[in-house]
Amino acid sequence: MLATCERNWRATLNGLYKAEIIHRQGPWRSLEHVELATAEWVDWWNYRRLHSAIGNLPPAEYEALYYRQHEAAEAA
Repeated sequence: MLATCERNWRATLNGLYKAEIIHRQGPWRSLEHVELATAEWVDWWNYRRLHSAIGNLPPAEYEALYYRQHEAAEAA
């Protein structure tokens, strides 16, 4: 079951990436342009995208907060 969910998640994310970057911003002049756009999209997805399920925080910020809270709890 977990493998199926993971495959579905990957397919959804890949489709979102293609819709937002590859198809919307193309045609591409070179592979380097695709690589740069991909890196910028991944940066946005991880560090700047606000996610409503985690309090409108970017995923990287939420993850850092999670580990800070657990480290503080373990130290106490």
